[in-house]
Amino acid sequence: MSLVQRIAVTASAVITFAILAALLAYILIMGVPNLKPSLFAWHYTSDNCSMTPAIINTLLMVVLSLLLSVPFGIGAAIYLVEYAKRGNKLVKVVRLTAETLSGIPSIVYGLFGYLMFVIALNMDKSMLAGALTLAIMVLPTILRTTEEALKAVPDSFREGSFGLGAGKLRTVFRIVLPSAVPGIFSGIILAIGRIVGETAALIFTAGTFSGVAGGVMESGRTLAVHMYCLLNEGLHRSEAYATAVVLLVMVIGINALSGAAAKRIARRTQ
Repeated sequence: MSLVQRIAVTASAVITFAILAALLAYILIMGVPNLKPSLFAWHYTSDNCSMTPAIINTLLMVVLSLLLSVPFGIGAAIYLVEYAKRGNKLVKVVRLTAETLSGIPSIVYGLFGYLMFVIALNMDKSMLAGALTLAIMVLPTILRTTEEALKAVPDSFREGSFGLGAGKLRTVFRIVLPSAVPGIFSGIILAIGRIVGETAALIFTAGTFSGVAGGVMESGRTLAVHMYCLLNEGLHRSEAYATAVVLLVMVIGINALSGAAAKRIARRTQ
């Protein structure tokens, strides 16, 4: 690598880190001083602007969305890598579709979810309608990352399993999948980040009810939607900055827990 290339790469890394550090610093400086106990009250009112209901709704939305998307994403990836024949046209169509869906703006997903789940299927604005919409949004990410993780597993693992008399299904679930767990969890972490930070799609499908959703068929706002509503009203900017801090901590915490779980599972499979 030439000197110019090293300088360019180093400068790119420094600029990227500086932008990230500036963003984090701005959020913390603007938000931390505005954190107060009333923001964590159990019930939301126009006076306290509590984010506790939004935190609970966010966790519920993450769980619902992952339950709906992860099995299909991993299952589709297993078929594409382990069972589909090489050169299969269906595989090319699925990959092209997944890549195309990854680039569609979230507002388009929100409009689709509103027309399909809220109107056509008569779900009204509910947590389930929002979770179904988000599941469709993150499905391509989980599919593609899982596919790449499965491809990264050496063929010698499969051949050794077959040589010991294991069948195709047993090899996939006892040898290949455990070896691909870190890569699969990377896709799930990316999906969680998108679910937690999504607003446009959820406004159309899950609604903006400020309380804790009483069930999957009831409306509820997530933290990101809660922050948007506070900023949109123009009366609670300080509370919105405080919500941004909690949202940032939540994303970092979820990612850390997911990463730790992936490492622990990977150690058990070695």
